[in-house]
Amino acid sequence: MNIENLKMFCLVVDQGSISQAARLSYVSQPAVTRQIHQLENYYGTLLFDRSEGKLTVTETGKLLYPFAKAIVNDFDRSKEVINQVTGESNATLRVGASLTIGEYLLPSLLGSFKKQAPEIKVTLTIKNTPSVLEDLANDVIDLAWVEGIVENKNFIVEKFAEDELVLVIPPDHPWRGRTEIHIEELANERMIWRESISGTRLIVENELRDYGVLDRIESYMEIGSTQAIKSAVEAGLGISILPRLTVARELEQGILSEIKMKGVDLKRNLWLVKKPQRFRSNGVTSFVEFIQK
Repeated sequence: MNIENLKMFCLVVDQGSISQAARLSYVSQPAVTRQIHQLENYYGTLLFDRSEGKLTVTETGKLLYPFAKAIVNDFDRSKEVINQVTGESNATLRVGASLTIGEYLLPSLLGSFKKQAPEIKVTLTIKNTPSVLEDLANDVIDLAWVEGIVENKNFIVEKFAEDELVLVIPPDHPWRGRTEIHIEELANERMIWRESISGTRLIVENELRDYGVLDRIESYMEIGSTQAIKSAVEAGLGISILPRLTVARELEQGILSEIKMKGVDLKRNLWLVKKPQRFRSNGVTSFVEFIQK
C-alpha cells in the first residue's frame, strides 16, 4: 500500500465514480481500478460494490474513508510544512460555501485575496449548508462559510458577518406604494421558498412560526436556486423572503421591490466554520487573517 492508493480511494469516494476520478487525476480508468484493487488486496476486503453496473462504497469502505482522509491530509500538510521551511511553499486553500455566500459574497473576497496572495492556489466549492459541513467533516475542504445552523459540536464556529432577510415583491404587486405590511397579511399570499434544507428557509420558517402565521401561508412553489426565485417573483408568480445580499442589485434597479413587515426584523448570522487542526496550512492562515481584517 502507498499514499497514492489512499488518495485515489478517497477521490473515488468523493466523486462517486471511477471515471470521474480518472478524469480529475489525468489517468486511465484501468489505472484507477488497479490502485483500488491494490488497496483491497492490502486490507483483504472489498471497498466498493460494483454490482448491477453501479459503484457503491461497502461498509468496510465507509469505515476506512475517514482514516484514509486523515492520513492523506496529514501527509499533504507535512509536505506543506517542509516546503514552507525550505522556501518552496506551494500553498493551497480549499473553501466550501453555502449557496448564497458562495455566489454573492465569497467571489469578490477571494478575488481580493488572490491579488494580495497570488501564489496561493484557491478552489471554491458551492453546495447547500449540510453538504458543505459534510465536506468539512470529511476534510474535502479546509474552511466552510455557511448561513445555516451548525449543530456539530466538534467544529469551531465563528460569526464573520450579518445579513438581513427582506420581503420582496414584483413592482406591480397590490402592495406597491405601501411602506410596510402586517405579518398577518402574508397568509393571503403565495410564498416562493428555497428547498426545505436551505439554511435561509429554516431561519425564516422559525421566525414565521413564532408569529403564528407559518401554517397559514400558501407554499406555492419550492425552487432550489435563489436566482430562479428572483425571476419567479419578478414574473409575478409570488413573493419571497430573501437575503438582502442576494437582491441588492434588483432592488437598486427596480426589478424587485422591498416591503417591510411591521415589527419584524429578520436577520441571520453568517458563520466561518473550521475543524480543530494540529497544523493549519499557510493558505488557510493567510485567508482567515485577511477576512478578519
